[in-house]
Amino acid sequence: QVQLVESGGGLVQAGGSLRLSCVASGRTLSGYAMGWFRQAPGKEREFVAAMVWSGVYADSVRGRFTISRDSAKNTLYLQMNSLKPEDTAVYYCAARQSTIPTQRHQAYDYWGQGTRVTVSS
Repeated sequence: QVQLVESGGGLVQAGGSLRLSCVASGRTLSGYAMGWFRQAPGKEREFVAAMVWSGVYADSVRGRFTISRDSAKNTLYLQMNSLKPEDTAVYYCAARQSTIPTQRHQAYDYWGQGTRVTVSS
């Protein structure tokens, strides 16, 4: 079984930056696709970024967010720059037993509990 624990969320002003972390335990996730999703109040969960060896991004965050992973630490990161109020959401880390970093949240096998990001205007 895989456990994912996110951290790094918080309150930030528009234009600011945050770095989210997701530590995986239970097994090594090399070769797993890992991703970040977010869910704002009253909205469906949406894709943010995913990667196996290189990142793919939602249009809304491309150029502002960077996904990366440290295999030695079994940790996934999301560097978020130039944050906007519309980035406000609970951010979730996810992993799937595949080398395809799909944007479909239904395809992911494991999820963290989420970390809240609030961007004030």
